[in-house]
Amino acid sequence: MAIYVVEQGDSVNSIAAKYGVLPETIIYDNQLIPPYNLMVGQALLIREEEQAKGSGPSFYVGGYAYPYINAWVLEQTLPYLDYLYVFSYGFTEEGNLIPPALDDSWMISFAKDSATAPVLVLTPFGPDGNFNNALISAVVNNPSARENLKNQIIAKIEEKEFEGLDIDFEYILAEDREAFVDFVAYMKAAVSELGYPVSVALAPKTSATQTGLLYEGKDYPALGAIADYVLLMTYEWGYTYGPPMAVAPLNKVREVVEYAITEIPPEKIHLGVPNYGYDWPLPFVKGTTKAETIGNVQAVERAVEYGAPIRFDETARSPFYLYEREDTMHEVWFEDVRSMQATFDLIKEYGLRGAGYWNIMRLFRANWILLSHN
Repeated sequence: MAIYVVEQGDSVNSIAAKYGVLPETIIYDNQLIPPYNLMVGQALLIREEEQAKGSGPSFYVGGYAYPYINAWVLEQTLPYLDYLYVFSYGFTEEGNLIPPALDDSWMISFAKDSATAPVLVLTPFGPDGNFNNALISAVVNNPSARENLKNQIIAKIEEKEFEGLDIDFEYILAEDREAFVDFVAYMKAAVSELGYPVSVALAPKTSATQTGLLYEGKDYPALGAIADYVLLMTYEWGYTYGPPMAVAPLNKVREVVEYAITEIPPEKIHLGVPNYGYDWPLPFVKGTTKAETIGNVQAVERAVEYGAPIRFDETARSPFYLYEREDTMHEVWFEDVRSMQATFDLIKEYGLRGAGYWNIMRLFRANWILLSHN
């Protein structure tokens, strides 16, 4: 395996000749589109034909997906996953479970056919589709609602043959911190009786005393002790309404990991991995500018289309570029095989349990092939 960064004058054929591989392999692995033009700074995965999938990785891998994922994309991705997190199930203040708007049975069937464990993801979404801390508070502090929700979750796991529960609650009120820990322990006890794991998503804290609505309601040591494993949501530094920057700058991700392992055993930690980037129109105006979510393969295609050389931030370990469209400058940050390899190296450096991809709705084939050789 090799990662090659395109230089001026390169072509698929010249790179293939340099490495002694078929051009078609480079095209397939990197999802290049006709006429297969390349851009300076573009990172390509190069492998021998017989190395389509490695025996690895040496850690667990999960990916989140909505029921409207393209069936072909899911089929292509599942062989690389240990867990498929089905996003998502909600609930009411009375603890009544709300299934996804679209049927997820086919996803569960696909997962089982690939020996991938389908996991029920529980989220507290309000009527507006956003995380609702009032809803969280209503259930975690109400024994009757909590019991009702537990019974319905267990019934759904048995009915649909889920093989785990992932609790993804965000913006928990500080005063509900202990009640949430009790809620997770309560769910863990019930799901464990079925023989399945319970995981919890954690905001990316860098200290125990970190302030802010995203952080204060999450007790790292208590939740880490209860859950079978946790997911550090190490992404969204660069986000839709924020200024242009890497989605998961490795220097910032490392800070989160270094704090997390002081509170939670590394062998219980999954690192969150973004499978997307953002395209910001410039200049950035706080409260006004909105970035476009863009797939990693799409980001490279856009760089090629607009003749924008791709650069690489060595501190963030992330690719980016600038281009002009309709008299407006744009700044794009995304992930490529270089940034992904840096993430895999971090997981192995700290001996973490695994990786959790948000999300797998877009196929990024080079990433999966690279992952399987880690």
